[in-house]
Amino acid sequence: MKLTTNQFVRIFAGAFVLISLALGVEASPVFVNANFLWFTAFVGVNLFQSGFTGLCPLENILRKLGVKDRY
Repeated sequence: MKLTTNQFVRIFAGAFVLISLALGVEASPVFVNANFLWFTAFVGVNLFQSGFTGLCPLENILRKLGVKDRY
């Protein structure tokens, strides 16, 4: 199964949100520091702005690595 840049962006964003929440929420068994929640906010703001501007750093990186936009 070949993934597109859009699919990779969604996978990375979801993974980073889940990881940063696990590391930043005190109830988590892998809690490190509440400041990890800033990373969750960064991912959310980046997704929000990319919806309006179409600018996504990860998408640009993936294209340079040869990942296709479509199948």
